[in-house]
Parts: sequence; structure tokens; C-alpha cells
Amino acid sequence: MADTHFEYHDLHPTPADFAAEVLAGLRRRPRYIPPKFFYDAEGSRLFEAITELPEYYPTRTEVGILQERAGEIARRVGTGGLLVEPGGASPAKARVLLDGLQPCAYVPMDISREHLWLAADQVAAEYPWLEVHAACTDFTRLLEVPPAAPTGTRVAFFPGSSIGNFDPEDAVGFLATVAELVRPSGFLLIGVDLKKDPARLEAAYDDAAGITAAFNLNLLARMNRELDADFDLEAWRHRARYDADRGRVEMHLVSRRAQTVQVAGVPFDFAADETIHTENSYKYGVEEFQALARRAGFVPETVWLDADRLFSVHLFAVESD
Repeated sequence: MADTHFEYHDLHPTPADFAAEVLAGLRRRPRYIPPKFFYDAEGSRLFEAITELPEYYPTRTEVGILQERAGEIARRVGTGGLLVEPGGASPAKARVLLDGLQPCAYVPMDISREHLWLAADQVAAEYPWLEVHAACTDFTRLLEVPPAAPTGTRVAFFPGSSIGNFDPEDAVGFLATVAELVRPSGFLLIGVDLKKDPARLEAAYDDAAGITAAFNLNLLARMNRELDADFDLEAWRHRARYDADRGRVEMHLVSRRAQTVQVAGVPFDFAADETIHTENSYKYGVEEFQALARRAGFVPETVWLDADRLFSVHLFAVESD
């Protein structure tokens, strides 16, 4: 493309990686498959549709906060740095920041190869002054800025309350990795969903149109396509429930009947009502999350909330050595 600098670094997990994690998860009790595997091309498309649903408040609420506070964010973190976005296959929120931050480069990272390529290519076309270094990778395992990316103050941007997909101890570990990424003088800008009425939370993860159900069931369809599995999607249903004691929404795929399924040549027996646990989405109070981030090496700078106190956007500085 003329007048743009766009590099694509493909570190995508192999089919063998996918198979190994799925088989290990299905052998567990209770059975569990990591939510990162939702995001093939179809899963990414369905998630985009979820973000536009009336029940799904996080996306529009977070975008509203970012739009309102973009100038203040730029003043606090400065301009000309490196904006790094793990999970950046949908850069709509990063666009809110790019004009204000004027970074020297944008580094989106995501596991969804096709979705990341298209999104990063579009950003490069829209911002001809911006270097774009897209990294297709499982950022939960490999969180590194491509060596070709320029130097500068690093600002890690982790929106969408994706941190809620990690169990709290794993969240501390991931954030500690982010802290190392942005040292010695960088920042973390992160979206965190707040605790609220369980009915509102459950509606956000089990919408009336059934889009979230289709998103969850697409994981089985992906295994059929890529792992030679034989899931009958009609024999499974979506379930989302808020566990107030743990402070998290849980998503499961529920077997409607006793059945045996083959995955990569391995048989798995499921009882009626047995589940595959596919996602946790932890919700936090403001002080609760700040305490968690401190354990990972971050110092709270400020936090912004919407008027209804549904969602929070935190800015942290990395703790000095």
C-alpha cells in the first residue's frame, strides 16, 4: 500500500497446539476449553455482532468513556510512544486514541489471523503516518513487541474487560508480563467491567437474539472443521450464569443428552447435562482491581467510570525498579 508502513508477523498457534489444548481440556473434570479458541474468522465475526447488541453494554460504555477522556489520556501518557494492543483484532477502540496519542507505531496482537490482518490493514490505510506492526500470536503465551517496531514509551492498551477472562491469579501473572513489556516508564490503559445486578450481567451473556449462543456453539463447529470432531450442534445448548461468590459470569456448553463425541480420533463420553466450561468473565470493584494490578507491578494513576457505574477504564504506570 502506498504511503503506509504495515508489517504482519505471523506467530499463529499451529493446528497441533489447538488439538493439544482441546484434548487436555476435555480430559479434565470439569471439562474446560480456553476462550481464546472462540476466535476463528466466524467467531470473530460473531463477537463483533455481540458488541452491537442492546444487552451488551460493555463495548458502547467503554467507547463512551474513551471518547470523553481521550484528551486527558493523551496528556497523562504523552505522545509519540508505542501503542501495543493485545487482542487488537478489532481496533475500533484504538482509533479513539490514535489521533490524540499520535503514537510512532501501533502493535495489535491477536490469535485470529484473518480478522487481525484485515483490521490492521485497514488501520494502516486510514493512518498513513502510522507504523503498524501486527502480530498474530497467542498473547497469553507470547507477549513480545516485534523487533522491527520502533522504540519509545510503551502504552499497553487492553480494552473490553478481556482481563476478566483470566482467573485472578492468572490475571496477576499476565499483568506482570505486561509490566515487563512496558518497562521502564510505560503505562497500562485497561478496561474492566464492574460488579452489578446479576440479571443485567446474565442478559449481556445470553442475549435474546441468540448471538452469544451461536458464538459459544461455534467453538464446537470449529472443532468439527479443524480437529475432525463430530459434535452434533443440535445436541448442545448455551448457558450463562453469574456466580456472585466468585464474582464471575460463567459460560458453558451443555450436553442435551448422553452422547459420545470423537475429537481428533479420541472418543469422549458426555452425560446428559454435563458441560464444557468455555469462559469466565470476572467482574471487579475499582479498589479490588487496583489491588490486583499493584501485585503485578503497576501503580494506579487514575480511573474513569461512566455515569451509571457500569464500566471502568483504568490508567496505571509501571512501578519503577
